[in-house]
Amino acid sequence: MSRIAGCFSKLSDQQRTALIPYVTAGDPQPGVTVPLMHALVQAGADLIEVGVPFSDPMADGPVIQAACERALVHHTSLHDVLEMVREFRTEDTETPVILMGYLNPVEVWGYAEFASAAAAAGVDGVLTVDMPPEEAAELISAFRDHGIDAIFLLAPTSSEERMDIINRSASGFIYYVSFKGVTGANRLDVDAVSSKLMEVRKHTDLPIGVGFGIRDPESAASVARIADAVVVGSALVGRIPDLADRPEAIPAALAETLSGMRSAIDAVAGSR
Repeated sequence: MSRIAGCFSKLSDQQRTALIPYVTAGDPQPGVTVPLMHALVQAGADLIEVGVPFSDPMADGPVIQAACERALVHHTSLHDVLEMVREFRTEDTETPVILMGYLNPVEVWGYAEFASAAAAAGVDGVLTVDMPPEEAAELISAFRDHGIDAIFLLAPTSSEERMDIINRSASGFIYYVSFKGVTGANRLDVDAVSSKLMEVRKHTDLPIGVGFGIRDPESAASVARIADAVVVGSALVGRIPDLADRPEAIPAALAETLSGMRSAIDAVAGSR
């Protein structure tokens, strides 16, 4: 059983919803990332999603675009991100780590070579935003050869045929995008998400995480009632610019934000 599957199995037994924070590696400087990851685990993260900085993050809104720009000032590369995961693993061998990014750096490295290096560093899953499952057979095969879960996105516009395709391709969990658009927007419609998730569950037994639009404890709790995981990104990353001149304060500040969401999610445990 993969680390991701084991995590979701344990949470299911406890009737708890996973909390998955997203951070961009190298933002606002490389030395912050690993301490931030540890702080988020202490604050209640069950899995951690680490963004690989990219020059054209098409799925992301202004907050995470700016985070990528800050990280790229320091030339944070995919190689650097794996070194950060490797450092994290020296103290934490349990928390699943998922990389979220775009295909180009992986393609340049080579699928098999990247999968081998990612597994060796301690990566558990990879979400490649711009790789459609219809074209991902070689990449999925490389991941499976090295015990890495291939995670895919579903959207409000996804057809039943698309759900079947992604179910056959995905492992670990499925990431459901709560609305049409980019990260960071304030358009969460929980009733619409709930209706779509009932449809998605007819096509997969995998856990379903919901991201985009979760901005505070209230919205996190609302999503926790209907999903297996709550993914939080812009609400955390958006705090970093105000703390950029005090990078040592970033882990505690973001952990405080996440802790409030953790408490709200736990308060609705067992309500699904």
